[in-house]
Amino acid sequence: MGKMTVLSLLGLGLAFFRDPWSSYQTRFNVFREVEPVELPNCNFVKGIEAGSEDLEILSNGLVFVSSGLKYPGLKSFEHDKPGKILLMNLNEEEPTVLELRIIGSKFDLSSFNPHGISTFTDEDNTVYLLVVNHPDFKSTVELFKFQEEEKSLLHLKTIRHKLLPNMNDIVAVGPEHFYATNDHYFLDPFLKSWELYLGLAWSNVVYYSPNEVQMVADGYDFANGINISPDGKYVYVAELMAHKIHVYEKHANWTLTPLKHLDFNTLVDNISVDPVTGDLWVGCHPNGKKIFFYDPKNPPPSEELLSSDVLGTEFRYILLQI
Repeated sequence: MGKMTVLSLLGLGLAFFRDPWSSYQTRFNVFREVEPVELPNCNFVKGIEAGSEDLEILSNGLVFVSSGLKYPGLKSFEHDKPGKILLMNLNEEEPTVLELRIIGSKFDLSSFNPHGISTFTDEDNTVYLLVVNHPDFKSTVELFKFQEEEKSLLHLKTIRHKLLPNMNDIVAVGPEHFYATNDHYFLDPFLKSWELYLGLAWSNVVYYSPNEVQMVADGYDFANGINISPDGKYVYVAELMAHKIHVYEKHANWTLTPLKHLDFNTLVDNISVDPVTGDLWVGCHPNGKKIFFYDPKNPPPSEELLSSDVLGTEFRYILLQI
């Protein structure tokens, strides 16, 4: 513990020589402004007023939505209520949301604080939902079985591990197998804030299975969204504060080899992958400062990034400002 403390303080001290204020302005994109754009066929969905952190779309058009996240330093719109998982059907002409009932005798609903989510569909078409949860601001993964007829989630187990202390997002590669991002290195809230401000780039990606857990990539300035290509050969990781998406080749032993990174002028968050084309849809924050210093009269803008030919030589993208 003493060695770790010395190394941490040394890292914090060295970071001051990087002109942290200038670095902060660049990383948070503090001067970027966007003009609102009215998108065609864009409709407000009632019932998610408390915000949505992540969503997962099934092949049949059903959508899981995690709502009600409470995250240190960010505005919470329902701070006195537990989070929830909502269900939406994109096949409906005017989709609405329904809160899924969570059942399971050992699950504590009162502390449910869902963050990133992912699904895995088994060979018998059983749908498993894996949810990053922050009960009392700790990190766990909750494993649920989706019961479509009952419109409920059956809680199967809670997963904890010392290599998963600060989880943000998750991508399932099996019922109990996944890659997850840790968005911070430190556990202490004070040190976390300095880690973010100074851009220490100490966060990582971890592979988890019941028999093996290993860190497979590190060196991120706030590892955020993560997803996988339709053929399961490539993993994508969003590095929020560096404005990058990293592309990795996935190997049979679950390790990752870096192939390339894609640079943007926005803070990249969650990644969705088109199951047919492999294109990336990425939720983004044009101005990171407005996220952490929330002003209801001037709320933080959002934008959606569509990236095509990510693995090829004709990479291109467009930004859809919201």
